[in-house]
Amino acid sequence: MCGLLGLLTSTGTTGETVDMVDNAMHCLRHRGPDEHGTWHDEDMVFGFNRLSIIDIAHSHQPLRWGPKDFPDRYALTFNGEIYNYLELRAELAEKHGAEFRTQGDSETIVAAFHHWGPHAVRRLRGMYAFAIWDTLERTAFVARDPFGIKPLFIASGPGGTAFGSEKKSVLQLLRPLGLTNDLDPRAIEHYTVLQYVPEPETLHRDVRRLESGCFATIKPGREPEVTRYFDPAFRVKPFESGSERDRYAEIAAALEDSVAKHMRADVTVGSFLSGGIDSTAIAALAMRHNPNLVTFTTGFEREGYSEVDVAAESAAAIGARHVVKVVSPSEFAEAIPEIVWYLDDPVADPALVPLYFVAREARKYVKVVLSGEGADELFGGYTIYREPLSLRPFERLSPGMRRAAGRLSERIPDGTRGKSLLHRGSMSLEERYYGNARSFNDAQLRSVLREFRPEWTHRDVTASIYERSEGWDPVARMQHLDLFTWLRGDILVKADKMTMANSLELRVPFLDPEVFKVAEQIPLEQKISSGRGNEQTTKYALRKALEGIVPDHVLHRAKLGFPVPLRHWLRGTELFDWAQMQIAASQTDHLLNKAAIKTMLEDHRDGRSDHSRRLWTLLIFMVWHGIFVEGRIVPAIKEPAYPVNV
Repeated sequence: MCGLLGLLTSTGTTGETVDMVDNAMHCLRHRGPDEHGTWHDEDMVFGFNRLSIIDIAHSHQPLRWGPKDFPDRYALTFNGEIYNYLELRAELAEKHGAEFRTQGDSETIVAAFHHWGPHAVRRLRGMYAFAIWDTLERTAFVARDPFGIKPLFIASGPGGTAFGSEKKSVLQLLRPLGLTNDLDPRAIEHYTVLQYVPEPETLHRDVRRLESGCFATIKPGREPEVTRYFDPAFRVKPFESGSERDRYAEIAAALEDSVAKHMRADVTVGSFLSGGIDSTAIAALAMRHNPNLVTFTTGFEREGYSEVDVAAESAAAIGARHVVKVVSPSEFAEAIPEIVWYLDDPVADPALVPLYFVAREARKYVKVVLSGEGADELFGGYTIYREPLSLRPFERLSPGMRRAAGRLSERIPDGTRGKSLLHRGSMSLEERYYGNARSFNDAQLRSVLREFRPEWTHRDVTASIYERSEGWDPVARMQHLDLFTWLRGDILVKADKMTMANSLELRVPFLDPEVFKVAEQIPLEQKISSGRGNEQTTKYALRKALEGIVPDHVLHRAKLGFPVPLRHWLRGTELFDWAQMQIAASQTDHLLNKAAIKTMLEDHRDGRSDHSRRLWTLLIFMVWHGIFVEGRIVPAIKEPAYPVNV
């Protein structure tokens, strides 16, 4: 796991920018504290910070590789891991005569690109963002993994194109590109609605993200040409009579194979462990490859907001050594500026904070951890996926009757039972569902944003995604939407940023192309299944597949993750004073109605409304603005200092 930075100039004058790239690499130190290197020719500058995981003594980057007649044709910078690199190396050597100078996965990427072309990315099982510079064709090829596990920011202007693992490094290269650091008001509104900035946007107008499942070719003086190579589709294959047991076995086998390949490393691999089925399944399968596995969990002292006891019980059941980190309210508040600095763009998910602390604790013991991200999106794990079943009666109503139901819901007092059901039933799936983050409605946005544009709300982000899933069942459409929004905008951003902040590599075996191949075929009734009475079970097929792998006390347990007592803390001494201070000090009056936000905070404190998630969204933006725009907040970023040979 590493941090990369590249600058392709339009004028062939990299000599003037090599030091600039090298200096910009300092803010990527946490992503790769083991090695630092740069390389350049007249057009391209590469910078690289390495966290050594595979082939530690070799595979230095920027890496040079080429065929026998041109052995240094390509230069590579690569952030991530290719889990099937051994199989690909063997195939490339046998069928194409490719020769390798190292034992790592980096050369495999370049050799595959040389022999198979741009669509070699379809053969890679892993998480990655990489850039290849072809010194013969004078063309850069940059790519990102199918699900967006690893980030890649990109900025292109008259002076050339820059790309990097973190936006803060790319921001330092905008001037030679002829670009500015102006904010994007549309992205600000999207963030406020969604609690994250959706791809390909960032809060800076001139810096974008290469989207998940895409690659781009870049020539000096030209704009990047982007191609989507992976568009996940749920091709449901109904179960045939008597085939259920075979399908469950297929799911278990795909996941076991993925975990086995994700365990490949020349350093110790541990596992995060909450109280849920996803992380427990990963840890249980990992134990088959490392009987000395160490698992890690976090929680809070407040009752009902900790899975520490359940995680400890799970660790004991599978025989893992277990480490716990309990986060206090004071630690939580003190860490926020540092966490926001690592994020690059704000993400208003309070689970970021416990994840940051458990990653810091884990880094004392291991260099790599496995985790359960992606299971909910692939196998139907979110409770909200049950909603289409409860709203089926509304689908039988005419459009006029549904609109009338919506108007009726508006006249019902807030808090009245049935109001929300009536309101949501009056809308189509495309209107009502834009992912798990649903905080501000349009009226609330108007009250807090100085500039509100209705056309910039969630439909601006989701319309094109919904178009690609036309005709699917509603749960599959929701899953597909979440793969392009919530997963890559929130879940994977916090996973990457909080672990890399601590120079810890996080691997996610559920987000593997081979696992997706079995998940995409699961029919609706095997995702959301009726249980006893009126109960409904999420991830039904996955739970059946994991019988005998996951301990019984976890197998049918409700999902919690790392819950945060934010609602209580914002009402009490833990965070109320901190929030007041942020609102008073923030220089965002031109963007936000601070008087309205202050009123929201007071209403929340007095119990008149629960504004916790909305307040958190705005407070995190204020901290972000204080760091990256005002310069008023200067986080105390510490240089990595970890044990040797872990």
